[in-house]
This record gives sequence, structure tokens and C-alpha cells, in this order.
Amino acid sequence: MRTIGLIGGMSWESTAEYYRLINEHTRDRLGGLHSARCVLYSVDFAEIERLQTEGRWAEAGEVLADAARAVQAAGADMVLICTNTMHKVADAVAAAVSVPLLHLADATADAVHAARVRRVGLLGTAFTMEQDFYRGRLEGRGLDVRVPDAAGRALVHEVIYGELCLGEVREESRAAYREIIRSLVADGAEGVILGCTEIELLIGAEDSPVPVFPTARLHALAAVDAALRAPAGPDAPEG
Repeated sequence: MRTIGLIGGMSWESTAEYYRLINEHTRDRLGGLHSARCVLYSVDFAEIERLQTEGRWAEAGEVLADAARAVQAAGADMVLICTNTMHKVADAVAAAVSVPLLHLADATADAVHAARVRRVGLLGTAFTMEQDFYRGRLEGRGLDVRVPDAAGRALVHEVIYGELCLGEVREESRAAYREIIRSLVADGAEGVILGCTEIELLIGAEDSPVPVFPTARLHALAAVDAALRAPAGPDAPEG
């Protein structure tokens, strides 16, 4: 098994889920006492959140690029950014290392296509819902992406930063998210992307009348699949 490099801490609540999911999937694939080969670099989210709010994305990108260099130096064969929002700086992270960056939006788009869904609602931070770095990548993969109205986007964003990143899961917020999902379905969404890794702490399949696509889970499973896939080319092992 190749080594998975994780850039986490944004927030640590969802990074803990990444670690659990990666190891559970490895055990399911290999059986017995197997667990994943992985390296985790956990940043201080308070620093990253401040750079986000101030629009200092280049500086945030350099923080994550340094983290990527560290996990590669520690033996990682691939890198994952364990948050949707910080894929805004994915190009800077990918350029900092020689190993592949496994992009979260690509893993998500693959799952949506596999479910034969094209028109999707997207829930996430305001950055993810409103800017092009994530929506544009999904649309470039042939998906029709819908987001909540301005009030809905503000509520989704506030619950992420004000509750879920702090480990708070509130029933009233779950009810509000359910209503927003219903509005997306009424707008034609055939599925809903949980495009912030913390949302999976609040919302599951039972909360939506259409399929949901939990991005942290999908990213984690794609990482294990990549780590267990035999390398291509003349140096690939026989058998």
C-alpha cells in the first residue's frame, strides 16, 4: 500500500473523520488487522480562517504548500487537502510537490457521474458555493450545479464555522439544512453535494429526498483506492 499524505486541521473535526474513514476502508479492502499507511500534517485552522476572511489566499496557499512538502518528505506518495474550501489553492499545493494531488472535486464528480446524476445542489462555505474554483471544476466535468439563495448560503456558511467546526451539532440547524435541501430539489437538483467536509457531521442520506454525496467520505475512499492501485508503467510489479 502506498502512503497517503493528508493536509488536515481545517477543521480537525472533519480530519478525524478522514482518518477513521481511510482506515475503515483499508480494513474492508484488505481484512484482518490492516490499517492505512498515511502521514498527517494538521495546520492551525484559526490562522487559515483569518487568511480566508481577509482574502489573503496566496499566503494561505503557501501555508498549505509547506504542509504538502512536509508530508512528501515524510514519505507520502499522494497528497489530499482535507477540506473543500482550501481547494481554492489546490494549484499552489500541487506545484509544491512531485507526487499527485488527489483533488476532492474530481472524486466527487466521479461519484456523481457513477450515480447517473447530472443536476446537483451544492452546500458548502460561502467561498465554495459562490466562487468558481470548485463549482467551475464540477461544471467542467459536465455537471449542472445549483446553490441556495443568498439567505440560504449565509445560513449554511454560519452553521459550518459557528457550530460544526466547533463540534456542535444542533437539531435546529439540521432542520434548516433539510429545508434548504428541499428548496434545491424544488429547483431541479437530482442530488446534493455536501461540499464542506463538516456537513457530514450534520446531514446524512436520511435528511434528503435525493441522493447526497458526502465529499469527505468520497475523498477518503478515492485515496484508499489510489493507494492500493498497482502503479502503471514498466516498473509496475508483476502478478
